[in-house]
Amino acid sequence: MAEREELREQLVETGAKEGLDRRVQRIWDHPLFQEGLRENERLEQDRIFCKHDYSHLLDVARLALIENLETEAGIPKYMIYAAALLHDIGRYLQYTEQFPHQEASARLAQRILPECGFSVDETDQILRAILAHRDPGIRDDDGLPGLIFRADKRSRCCFACPAEGQCNWDRTKKNMRLRG
Repeated sequence: MAEREELREQLVETGAKEGLDRRVQRIWDHPLFQEGLRENERLEQDRIFCKHDYSHLLDVARLALIENLETEAGIPKYMIYAAALLHDIGRYLQYTEQFPHQEASARLAQRILPECGFSVDETDQILRAILAHRDPGIRDDDGLPGLIFRADKRSRCCFACPAEGQCNWDRTKKNMRLRG
């Protein structure tokens, strides 16, 4: 719990220094978001494979932001962070209700985003990115959906994972080399 509070303080501090939209902090503080983090953590505590915890969500945000800056895509930072934080938040519902996690995450995000001050248009864009983050057909998209898809895949260090040999992901999906 102390670790989460420390991370929250870092997010607030980072936002204040780097202009991260306050609505992103509202996502982090939202009860449904926090419930998703807790449930993902509880259900994955013994998981030997990649987890869907706050570290993964923030890794995706940071990798997407780096690509956005490098390619000069011009996607607002707050949109990247909102989509990245929410893209796997419904993973626990895949475990408990066998509901595809991208759909569960979008369903939760659809409730969270308006309550955090996101417009209908912003919400729609973020929902599209969440729903597409597992679709390889979006790989070359130059908008938010493609950015989140690529960052999600790059965030997984399959090349260094001790459980890689036991993982049921298709080898073509695995991130088997260090990427810049």
